[in-house]
Amino acid sequence: MEYVYAALILNETGEEINEENITGVLDAAGVDVEESRVKALVAALEDVDIEDAIETAAAAPAAGAAAGGSADAAEADEADDEADEADEAEEAADEEEEDDDEDGGEGLGELFG
Repeated sequence: MEYVYAALILNETGEEINEENITGVLDAAGVDVEESRVKALVAALEDVDIEDAIETAAAAPAAGAAAGGSADAAEADEADDEADEADEAEEAADEEEEDDDEDGGEGLGELFG
């Protein structure tokens, strides 16, 4: 994550995002820099418009919340919890029935040999 933060800092200050600058930011922050990760990040960001990516990412959660997503999610979670409790109760009842069946079978086996 530190590598991405370094790129964001460079973008915010208007500096070029290159290996030397990212390494400098990471060194200043006391991070043990891995050259391969720096190279991979610079290559990955080569054709990316960071400002556009930030705007797109920031707009996505806001759109979901504006549509009432958080209230719907809370209701869905509550319904899921109730369904899970019902399933657990049913499984417990089934296990008790199986235990009763097994006990009855053992007794008959002992009677008839």
